[in-house]
Amino acid sequence: MAFLTAISSNENLVLHKHLNNGFSLPPKTSFIHHLSIICMKTQPTHVVKSSISQSLQAQEELVTSKPLNLVFPEFNFDEYMKSKAKMVNKALDESVPLLTPIKIHEAMRYSLLAGGKRVRPVLCLASCEIVGGEESMVMPMACAVEMIHTMTLIHDDLPCMDNDDLRRGKPTNHKVFGEETAILAGDALLSLSFEHVAAKTPRNVSPQRVVQAISELGSAVGSQGLVAGQVVDIASEGKQVSLEELEYIHVHKTSKLLEASVVCGAILGGGHVIEVERLRKYARCIGLLFQVVDDILDVTKSSEELGKTAGKDLENDKATYPKLLGLDKANEFAGELVAKAKEELSYFDASKAAPLYHLANYIAHRQN
Repeated sequence: MAFLTAISSNENLVLHKHLNNGFSLPPKTSFIHHLSIICMKTQPTHVVKSSISQSLQAQEELVTSKPLNLVFPEFNFDEYMKSKAKMVNKALDESVPLLTPIKIHEAMRYSLLAGGKRVRPVLCLASCEIVGGEESMVMPMACAVEMIHTMTLIHDDLPCMDNDDLRRGKPTNHKVFGEETAILAGDALLSLSFEHVAAKTPRNVSPQRVVQAISELGSAVGSQGLVAGQVVDIASEGKQVSLEELEYIHVHKTSKLLEASVVCGAILGGGHVIEVERLRKYARCIGLLFQVVDDILDVTKSSEELGKTAGKDLENDKATYPKLLGLDKANEFAGELVAKAKEELSYFDASKAAPLYHLANYIAHRQN
């Protein structure tokens, strides 16, 4: 698949963006020169030398080392997911109090607290943990990505988009509150997500990392990210779509926000640039995997099993992986994606990588 080839061809790049300044860097031969220029702008000389030394050591460990054969300690994934989801739900409840005007906040809370698997916020928390960070450092970001995800669901369900009546086993937002309020509820959740990260991220996280994470999140949602995927998806309805065009839709519409969830968690958790880029590659794979599995479930499960209307892609004549490849080949592609995602985790400590490893399996084998 073109997507997997594109990921593999990028192995020799040290990183795409410097954590603090967003610089694009060339291959590792000029890493020390560019890193020293970047650091000298913001740090004393002795800090720069230490930072360069640590970064080069990390580079050698993660770029030149071979993948490890991970042997995971005993890990209760179900308990992990329940525990994290419970913490996320509590934080989400506290993040949107019932303020005036009541109706808009009721609409926001209706969809935000309607349940769901909380995959994106849990990915954010787990990626923070794998680089040695603490949950408190990223809980505001974990809430933010779920707010944005909820916004996309509210807007996706509108009559002008997918015109759906059921979401997470409940009537969709516009069916309960009306189209006008549903649109505004989505807008409010989007704006609140960035405000929440800026205001609630603890002060032990550097401002540079907060800015970088906000930039990452904004890019994932905007006209080169999620919005781009949605626009192309709408334009493709009823048309012949190539595999490359379908990958563009899914990478942007679905994968970008999942990627941001992982990358932002690693940035705010204190991850160095090489760790962040390893996790970015992992996230790109599971992000596309999520949508491939979604396409498969849409044609193999009932509305009752999914908690949303089944068969909508077929009804709207949308391009999907089962439609283009057939069900068997779509399942095969899903297997390739999950294998590639796990490969990126093999450079990390097994005990810390266990949640992300099992999350990849969970996404691959989910039933709704």
